[in-house]
Amino acid sequence: MAHNLHSALSCQLTILRAKNVELVPTGNLFIRYYLVDGNGERIRLNSREIKSTSDPIWNEKVSLECHGPNDPAAELRMQSVVFELRWRSTSPVLGRVVRSKLLGRVEISWNDALESKGMLMEKWVTLARMSSAVVGLKAPALQVRMEVGVLEKTKTSAVESRWKECNCRHCAYGRDEEIFAIAAAL
Repeated sequence: MAHNLHSALSCQLTILRAKNVELVPTGNLFIRYYLVDGNGERIRLNSREIKSTSDPIWNEKVSLECHGPNDPAAELRMQSVVFELRWRSTSPVLGRVVRSKLLGRVEISWNDALESKGMLMEKWVTLARMSSAVVGLKAPALQVRMEVGVLEKTKTSAVESRWKECNCRHCAYGRDEEIFAIAAAL
C-alpha cells in the first residue's frame, strides 16, 4: 500500500456571543456562517437558535481539518468566514416556519488568526447592518475566536490517494459518506 506524507492544519472556530442587539422582536437569534471548501464552494452552517436577548451567548465551537499535498496555510490565508446575525420569529405563519431575517454581516479572514500570536485570534467585530439603522443605537457586534494549529504530518493510504485523484467537484475534500462509499467500492 503506497503512502504519501502531506501537511494538515487544525482549525477551530468558536462563536462566543453578540452584543448591541436591541429592539429585536420576540423570537430566536442564530448565527449563519459560510466556509469555503477545497473546491471554492461555499458551505452554509447555522449555530443553534437561542431566544432573542440584547446579549445572546452561544459559545459554540466547530473544528475543521485542512489537508493537502501543498501548503494548507497558504490556501487558508486566502479564505475567510462570513458571519450573519439572523432573527427568526417563533410564531408560524399559516402553519409554516418563517424565514429568517438578516440583521448584520461581517467577514473575517483566516489570515487574521494565522498572523496572531500563537495563531489564536479572539475579538469583537462590528456587523454591518442590513436594514435601516435606528439613530442612536450601536451596530451589533459578534465575539468570535479563530484558532489554527499544525497537525503532525499524516500518512495517506492508497484508498485515500485514489479518492483524492478523482478530482470530481464532490470529493476533492470529501465527506465521510463519500470516503465510506469509495472504500467500500475498492
